[in-house]
Amino acid sequence: MDFKDAVRTCFNNYANFDGRAGRSEFWWWALFCLLGSLILGVVSHKLSAIFSLATLLPYLAVAARRLHDTDRSGWLQLVGLIPFVGWIILIYWLAQEGKSSSRYA
Repeated sequence: MDFKDAVRTCFNNYANFDGRAGRSEFWWWALFCLLGSLILGVVSHKLSAIFSLATLLPYLAVAARRLHDTDRSGWLQLVGLIPFVGWIILIYWLAQEGKSSSRYA
């Protein structure tokens, strides 16, 4: 999946927490969110904040689908609330290869 397809897919599945998302879909979306926030932050901090709020729900949805692809519950995103250690664990899970037979398919 390329950058354009990943962004389109994430906007089409804006609040869809069911199913699976591949590594490329998640990481292209994360790059889109980061670049959009950085570029809009140069223009205006308010625009950056609005963009971040607008992309928060699809970010959570694609992260949940990504965790489903690794046979984990989407609720495990809450581990990211633990400073530093939680972020490392969550990034490790999100970067893992997906399972071929997922219970979340």
